[in-house]
Amino acid sequence: MHLQDFVREIQSSLQANASIVNAPAMRAYMRDQFDFLGIKTPLRRQLLAEILKPMGKSKFSAAEVLQLADLLWKLSQREYQYIAIDLLAQHKKILAPQDIPRLIQLAQEKSWWDSVDGLAAVIGDVLLLSRPSFPQAQSMMDEALRDPSMWVRRIAMTHQLGWRLQTDTQRLFSYAKQLASEDEFFIRKAIGWALRDYAKWQPEQVREFVHTNSSYLAPLSIREALKNL
Repeated sequence: MHLQDFVREIQSSLQANASIVNAPAMRAYMRDQFDFLGIKTPLRRQLLAEILKPMGKSKFSAAEVLQLADLLWKLSQREYQYIAIDLLAQHKKILAPQDIPRLIQLAQEKSWWDSVDGLAAVIGDVLLLSRPSFPQAQSMMDEALRDPSMWVRRIAMTHQLGWRLQTDTQRLFSYAKQLASEDEFFIRKAIGWALRDYAKWQPEQVREFVHTNSSYLAPLSIREALKNL
């Protein structure tokens, strides 16, 4: 199937299932920054699965899925960006560290926490999967931590979510300290979120880190980090 045809099929399916009842609340939840068709996540994923089903196991190459993400990102309604993230997540095993700059670029377009965090999860998966053959790939996040874009710095802070005991503890704590002085809510929240996630597996390490650095960390970051301890 031609990529443009695939996008048109997605548009046709989503538009046929649009809800004028759901859309206003979804738009309001995102502070009226984006237009919505009113399709909630379970139905959106069901519709995508139905479109993909006839294709069987032969889905898309890495280049194709990245191009699809670009095409979907250009569409107005927010659900199309969510579809793009779903497709990228489904193809995480064929994406590679060299694809991450394109994902970071996407994160800087139509940016808000929903799309940024979805892309951060994909980036984290790609980096973790590539670790055995490309252990230095995570250094890309060291550069992202210094990016002028707050959203890119948030990706650097949260990309290890879900890594459990495979978390690079040194990077996690170093990133938290480097970003601790920022006033931005989304950065402070990200610090606490990343620490809270790791605390599920190493609670004492997180508790000690927060105690040692309590004079640097924002109260929001501390509350989030210790929420479940």
